[in-house]
Amino acid sequence: MASVFVLALVLWILSSFIGLDAATVAFLAVGLLLLTGVLTMNDILHETGAWNTILWFSILIFMANELNALGVVPWLSKSIGSALNGVSWIWVLLVLVLVYFYSHYLFASGTAHVSAMYSALLGVAISAGAPALLSAIILGFTGAIFGSTTHFANGPATVLFGSGYVKQADWWKMNAILGLFYLVVWIGIGGLWMKVIGIW
Repeated sequence: MASVFVLALVLWILSSFIGLDAATVAFLAVGLLLLTGVLTMNDILHETGAWNTILWFSILIFMANELNALGVVPWLSKSIGSALNGVSWIWVLLVLVLVYFYSHYLFASGTAHVSAMYSALLGVAISAGAPALLSAIILGFTGAIFGSTTHFANGPATVLFGSGYVKQADWWKMNAILGLFYLVVWIGIGGLWMKVIGIW
């Protein structure tokens, strides 16, 4: 098992140089674990949690890609961009951050949300005159902190909600309010700090 782990690690590191996809390396590692008897087919079939996760995660990623392919995300970014045309880039960036943060209530995966909206919103911010590095960092922060919005927003949120201490409605309400606090700290105070250290 240790040998297969090291081999997979080395192949993942070298994957861009040797032309192997990361998924291919993962399948190769699982195949080697099956061939060597470290895992049995029965072991794999009984990992129902893993199969459940991969099924739903693949659907969510597919949906995010389809939103881009069907033009929904480009349409949304153009609509936001045209609505904010002529507005100072600071206000544009603030509106984009609010849209990005609170739209996570509509997504069941951080990865799906980021892959669907990050680049489109970053493009709108830059075209409005916002500094590129600042916009990338602030939208990146937002992609990290919106994980608390719902009980299904990311993996840790699901585990924390599963403990049963907080009701679903309370979770959603508290994080809608706490979201404003997070944004003030990360974007407001953090943005000022980034100005002090010369990022923008």
